[in-house]
Amino acid sequence: MIYPGTRENELVGRFVLITMRRMVLGVAAPERREEIKTPDGRVLGRAEWGPRDGTPVLFFSGAAMGGSLGFGAHLLDEQVVRLIAVDRPGLGASDPRPGRTLTDWASDVEALTAALELPPYGIVGFSQGAPFALACAAAGLPAAVAVVSGQDDLRHPGLAGLLDPDVAGMLEALTADPDGFEESFARTARPEMLWRLVTETSSEVDLAVYRDEAFAEHFRRALDEGFRQGAAAYARDLALAFAPWPFEVESITVPVDLWYGGHDVSPVHSPDLGDLLARRIPGARRHLRPDAGGSLLWTVTDEILETLLNRLRGG
Repeated sequence: MIYPGTRENELVGRFVLITMRRMVLGVAAPERREEIKTPDGRVLGRAEWGPRDGTPVLFFSGAAMGGSLGFGAHLLDEQVVRLIAVDRPGLGASDPRPGRTLTDWASDVEALTAALELPPYGIVGFSQGAPFALACAAAGLPAAVAVVSGQDDLRHPGLAGLLDPDVAGMLEALTADPDGFEESFARTARPEMLWRLVTETSSEVDLAVYRDEAFAEHFRRALDEGFRQGAAAYARDLALAFAPWPFEVESITVPVDLWYGGHDVSPVHSPDLGDLLARRIPGARRHLRPDAGGSLLWTVTDEILETLLNRLRGG
């Protein structure tokens, strides 16, 4: 694996920069911003791209992000896909839900999809969005799921020796004092901190994407949206993702595809690039792209989207 700061990484970075000139990253401002009310009266916000009558694909973004950073904007009309980025409670335009759990998120998604009267739909969970996507899969809600550069069940014994020391320390801190853990991050986290974390823990392959001027603008705007109501929702998401998950991935019966890049060096993504997770989820398919990084949602979008659509069509 290649890590930031090495001579090999510099060479890879130059190659990627040349390649990026020919690459379309597929980010664009949302075409629609809309809200629904949940049965308990809360607002759930969402951003949308693509035709309203397209095949619905829900997008659960990464840590602390509002819904304005989508993917595949250049493909959605051609593929007839309605991409719906849903703001988790307390992020973006969605009202907070105090004390929420991953199971609560599945109930919110069920309410959203019922209100929109969606036909069978897929879910894409990116980075910290992965446990939220898998919670919905465990509840049997979507017809198919794609986890992209996803965070893993970091408390599984099979990953214990692979964790970044800082991440292992965070798990211990959460176990020792859950309330204090959340309060600390709610007090200190800011959009700039998250942007710095992303750029300081990425390989050159990913930095070529994240430092693209247009992409960075959309990414940072999504972070600003995510912190619009403060940092409490980000802190809650972090605690939920790092705590024991209230479902067993072994119970998932809907089709799941796991996508990882060989140059993904993020300490909070799956430390074995989804290998154990793929073996735990019945029938899951793992796609490892050795040439890609954690940003492969935007660099191999066509493959990810096509595979998900084939799953939705029974392929």
